[in-house]
Amino acid sequence: MKLQPDPKQSLNTVTRYDSQYIEINEQRFENSIIVMPEGEILDWNVHQFTDLDKSDFSPILDKKPALVIFGSGHRLRFPQPAILQELIQAKIGFETMDTQAACRTYNILMSEGRLVLGAFLIEK
Repeated sequence: MKLQPDPKQSLNTVTRYDSQYIEINEQRFENSIIVMPEGEILDWNVHQFTDLDKSDFSPILDKKPALVIFGSGHRLRFPQPAILQELIQAKIGFETMDTQAACRTYNILMSEGRLVLGAFLIEK
C-alpha cells in the first residue's frame, strides 16, 4: 500500500498549522488566506472574525468552488447568514469549523479530487 504522495502531484496541501500561521506546501502564511487545490494562494484581507462582511466572500465567488471550508479562527464561529447570501445563491456549499479542523478537512477533500476552497482565518 502506497502511503507517500506522488511527487509529480503539485496540489496545494496544508503541511502544518498553528493558531498563528498555516503552511501550504511548506510555505508559511501568517495572515488569512484563500487556497484551492490548484493555483495561486491568495491573501485574504480579513483580520478578525467580527470584521467579516459580504465583500470578504467576493474573491471566493470568483473561484467557483463546489464547497468552501471556512476556518473561523481558534474557535468555531458561524458567519451571519446575510454575509453568505451570494454563496447560497450561487449554490456553493459552505462549512464552518475552527481553522485547525478546517485545515485537516480541506486536505482530505482536496486529496479526494473535490473542488474545495479553504478560507482560513488567522486572527491578529
